[in-house]
Amino acid sequence: MSNVFYMPPVTLMGPNAIQSLGAELASKELKKALIVTDGVLVEVGLVSKLTDELTAHNLDYVIYDGVQPNPTEKNIEDGLTLLAQSNADFVISFGGGSSHDTAKGIALVAANGGHIRDYSKGVHLSKKPQLPLVTVNTTAGTASEMTVFAIITNQEDETKYPVVDKHFTPIIAVNDSELMVAMPKFLTATTGMDALTHAVEAYVSTAATPITDAAAIKAIELIVNNLEAVVANGQDREARDAMQYGEYLAGMAFSNASLGYVHSMAHQLGGVYDLSHGLCNAILLAEVSRFNAQQVPERFVDIAKAMGIDTAAMTQEQAVNAALEAIDALSEKVGTKQRLTDLGVTEDKLAFMAQNALNDACSLTNPRKASLEEIVNIFKARM
Repeated sequence: MSNVFYMPPVTLMGPNAIQSLGAELASKELKKALIVTDGVLVEVGLVSKLTDELTAHNLDYVIYDGVQPNPTEKNIEDGLTLLAQSNADFVISFGGGSSHDTAKGIALVAANGGHIRDYSKGVHLSKKPQLPLVTVNTTAGTASEMTVFAIITNQEDETKYPVVDKHFTPIIAVNDSELMVAMPKFLTATTGMDALTHAVEAYVSTAATPITDAAAIKAIELIVNNLEAVVANGQDREARDAMQYGEYLAGMAFSNASLGYVHSMAHQLGGVYDLSHGLCNAILLAEVSRFNAQQVPERFVDIAKAMGIDTAAMTQEQAVNAALEAIDALSEKVGTKQRLTDLGVTEDKLAFMAQNALNDACSLTNPRKASLEEIVNIFKARM
């Protein structure tokens, strides 16, 4: 069976990478950008790093700063309205996954028409390339700056759904670790655990390939060796830089191998309770991995080794358990090992969320198939 591998044609990485963006854009005959971001990044002045670069290269822009932490269909519709009013000819996302996912939705629908929900009924459904998209990343977690995924919330029915489309791939992605230095501790922790989840789920995915395996294992190594340090000291440039490479490699892995039940279930927690996506992943990762390890234990032995565990004298079962314990231990050290009940999750919503999780596109590549009751029980184990 043949495989297709998607990633941006150009990625600018490393400290002050954003200072190379203007020159890249100047060669593409683009005139005016719709910048998609959130109000906080505008208020703290971080967006000026982008706007100054655009101005220096005679590129006009307009800013949409209404993005919510769990981006909604309305965010996309509002962005499309401003896009049309401003006559912008390309889109730049600035921020983390919320900004990138909103920008992807705007760019795709602007070129293809309809409603973003129309593109969630399968994979790669758009007929035409989206409006040119540039992604400037400020977190080391979602990897949405380079993937074919966007996660959108339908506030009317409390669902959160993935859209998977090859045309989401940006023309340029920017990962500038200097833009990440000011990230708060908890955001650093949740986005870092999100990245770890991407790598683990991609590695055990039924669609994994040697390419995605290599990216996932290296991502696990980088994240495990640097997340605790960068949470403790956000000014640790070396750890910040390592984390941006780790999250990007994890994105390379899951954008092409897809994900599993951790993300399917986290999407529902976000849709119903508006919870942090990275935090939900951190809470669920070890428990879903325990379920999956019964199907692919050898994969979790590899994960244990990537986490720095000496498995030489261990049985397969011991190595698997060591990996699960290490995931939970890391989550506890960085402050993301919490209980769902403490976040307001109630049992009366579990069956609803479990059914929607099973219907989520990310569930298709989970290595072990679950019943509705088994998904409910995984939720309950983390209550």
